[in-house]
Amino acid sequence: MQPALRTDRLLVRDWAVSDAREALAIYGAEEVAHWLTPDMHRVGDLAAMRHVLQAWEEAQPGLVPPSGRWAIERLEDGQLVGGLVIRMLPPYEEDLEIGWQLRPGAWGHGYATEAGAALTRWAFRQGVDELFAVARPNNHKAAATARRIGMEWVGETSKYYEMRLNVYRIRPSDLPDTTHA
Repeated sequence: MQPALRTDRLLVRDWAVSDAREALAIYGAEEVAHWLTPDMHRVGDLAAMRHVLQAWEEAQPGLVPPSGRWAIERLEDGQLVGGLVIRMLPPYEEDLEIGWQLRPGAWGHGYATEAGAALTRWAFRQGVDELFAVARPNNHKAAATARRIGMEWVGETSKYYEMRLNVYRIRPSDLPDTTHA
C-alpha cells in the first residue's frame, strides 16, 4: 500500500522483515494465535517470525488491491501494535475478508477499530463493494471490533476454513461517515 494509511494515532504500512521482534509479540502470543482463522499455531521463535514476514513481504507486490497484509504502528512512539489483512475467503471465489490482530498489551485502546475502519475505507476506494470478517463464536473482542467498524452480523457458517464461525459484513453504505472516505 503506497502511500501508507495514516489515522489520528496510527500508521498502517507494509510489513518488513525487520519487524520480526515486534511481530513475534503478536503472532507468537498464544492468546492471539488461539483466535486466528484459519486455525494457526503461534509463531514459535524469532527465526520463524522472520520467515513468515519474508513470505508476506515477497507476496505483497503481487497481490491485487485491496488484498494484502499490513503492520499497524503507533505514531506517538513508533511501536508496532498489530497487523491487518485483507484476503479471499475460502473457497476463494469472491468473498473478501478483513482481519486484525493486536499484541495483547495493545488491547482495549481502540487500535483495531481505528486501523480496521481506515483499511475498510481504503478497500472501498479500490472498488470493493463489501468486506467480511469472521470470528470464532466466543471471540467477543473480534465481534465487538467488527461492530464498532460498522459491520453487521449476518450469521454463522462452516463455509470458511472448515470451522464454525460468526460472519460480519460491511458495505460502503454501512460506513458511519462516508464523507471522509
